[in-house]
Amino acid sequence: MEQTLSRLLVLDMPWWELVLRAVAVYVCLLVLLRVTAKRTLEQTTPFDLIVLVLLGTAVQNSLIGEDVSLLGGLLLAATLMLINAVTGRLATRFTAVDQKLEGKPRILACNGVIFRQRLRQAAISDNEFSSARRQAGIISVSQIRLAVLETSGKISFFKRQEKQ
Repeated sequence: MEQTLSRLLVLDMPWWELVLRAVAVYVCLLVLLRVTAKRTLEQTTPFDLIVLVLLGTAVQNSLIGEDVSLLGGLLLAATLMLINAVTGRLATRFTAVDQKLEGKPRILACNGVIFRQRLRQAAISDNEFSSARRQAGIISVSQIRLAVLETSGKISFFKRQEKQ
């Protein structure tokens, strides 16, 4: 019993190494996720979900190393939450940080013309774009005044004014 309790509460490596691992993994994942296509949760496909689950599994050993103690897990969780809170605060205070982390909105279509290269760069298929257009109540491409890929991953549509 005493051995089990000490196994849960005694770190198997220095605390600073766990913190350093958490920071390194967080930064690496942030960069990797930033350079890949951005989607909102409602646009997440089963493939995206699989990648997220596998990412968690893939970085698990990078985070914990040989430490499987309860205290080590709690320290990692606290470190990740703190890093996330600091990152969020920096993004709200400094526009440059926000733009680096979140990116900038991109125009995907204007006055009925779809910019297909921008769709490809954003990893948005024609089907995804058409589905988002229909959900916005725009039947025809010619009705699009502007389509913008927001930093959240959502596509905003603005209709052309009807000629009277």
